[in-house]
Amino acid sequence: MSFADWAYAGYILWLCAGLADFTLHWREDLAHTSGWSESRLHLLQLALIGSGVMLWLYLQPSWPVLLLQGLLVVGHAGVGYRDTQIAYPLRRIGPLEQHVHSVLDMAPWFALVALAGIAVASADGWGGRVALRKPWPDAGVQLRTLLPAAVLVALPALVEARAAWHARAG
Repeated sequence: MSFADWAYAGYILWLCAGLADFTLHWREDLAHTSGWSESRLHLLQLALIGSGVMLWLYLQPSWPVLLLQGLLVVGHAGVGYRDTQIAYPLRRIGPLEQHVHSVLDMAPWFALVALAGIAVASADGWGGRVALRKPWPDAGVQLRTLLPAAVLVALPALVEARAAWHARAG
């Protein structure tokens, strides 16, 4: 298997960990415990890390893009810390959920280190300008990247947020 194959397998496993996390939230009735206060932070984390994936997919690798991805990873970690502060006193966070969080928390850092390693090892070197990726990712690459993220993470996040919002209002 190539590095790209391993990276993609890791990406899919990371998305599956996201689905597992939302399943555990549902089981612990997040909508009626920590509710909207926690769920909106999940949406923010998804937006931060999703932006990093979109930058990787559509922008030419460069040092400024890597720096921006680093800032998104740091932001994701900070929001994750706040998420735990809100959830901990209001609902049960069992051992399985804690371990799932370990995967969700560490995967962005591993991806960032891998991208930095690729940048350092790159024979042509990464430039200092931000530009659209050339060649543009083909439809298959876009589909294999975005569809699993939408189904495994974005859709469950929206279902959770909707339930938490309605529980808040009702």
